[in-house]
Amino acid sequence: MGKEKSNLVAYLTGPGLQKVIAVGALVVLYIFFGIFGRHFLTTDTFVSILDSSYYIGFLAIGMTFVVITGGIDLSSGTVMVGSALIGGVAYNVWHLPILLCLLVVMLAAILFGVFNGLLVGKLELPPFIATLGTQFISLGICSVVAKVQTQTYPSLTSEDGWFKRVVYKNNGFPVGAIWLVLFFIVAWILLNKTVLGRYTYAIGSNEEAVELSGIKAKNWKILVYIVNGFFVGLAGIIYAATYSTITPQTGNGQEMYAIAACVIGGTSLSGGIGSLSGTILGVFVISVLKTGLLSMSLPVQWQQVLIGVVVLLAVLLDVIRMRKMKKA
Repeated sequence: MGKEKSNLVAYLTGPGLQKVIAVGALVVLYIFFGIFGRHFLTTDTFVSILDSSYYIGFLAIGMTFVVITGGIDLSSGTVMVGSALIGGVAYNVWHLPILLCLLVVMLAAILFGVFNGLLVGKLELPPFIATLGTQFISLGICSVVAKVQTQTYPSLTSEDGWFKRVVYKNNGFPVGAIWLVLFFIVAWILLNKTVLGRYTYAIGSNEEAVELSGIKAKNWKILVYIVNGFFVGLAGIIYAATYSTITPQTGNGQEMYAIAACVIGGTSLSGGIGSLSGTILGVFVISVLKTGLLSMSLPVQWQQVLIGVVVLLAVLLDVIRMRKMKKA
């Protein structure tokens, strides 16, 4: 009994604390908006919450791997939209079949992931600086490929509209939720049951110790950024299915929602600590907050203000937690 109590205390004072708080925040927000929002407790609103979670969820899953290593990816938002833009060029200009266009989206995002990995892993650039540079590069390159032209994906009523029904929504059913769950499981296995996951945590905890043990941490960092690129590509496909119209020079700022979801869910920006289940909780906290504010007819700008406050509180909690762990 005493051992179980001590384990519970360790959990609540360690990485599990922010996950517990995220669950509590999710419940409180849902109750609050259910009381003060208009038509919030409806099936349509719930589906809307799910719809707004898909591409942020995929971005956040990939970001979790990166942040656990002690890194960051400021380019994932622009790469997501940029890869979707290139896929649109493949469809509208190159006239490739829609399935091949989706593969083009994935390939473009993965290549940017490789590029980030080489910058951070091989050239040892600080992740903040490296991915900030990639943010601008992706904005420019993707716009050049598209000739600064807006690209459109097939509508539901068109011949290739099946891809929306398969990827995003079919007769009102949130198909995207199924894909998010499936790839969450894949990511969870990668992070918790493979060598990649073990080294991801080890690098974030103490990269120097990893190197001294004979493991080439640089190579594993590259692989982590490639995994991130893969999930950014999935986010790009969902983004294209959600909005259909892709505008050049956009996407900047979307990565902040992914970072926010990671932090809210308990992934430490210091590295070495984090979980995908916490990240998904963070994604839904953000989605409920965004949808709830709309149900109260508040300006969209308040979404950013409140999410910023939530992120600051989560980071503050992480700092306090890390200080306690160091003292212990």
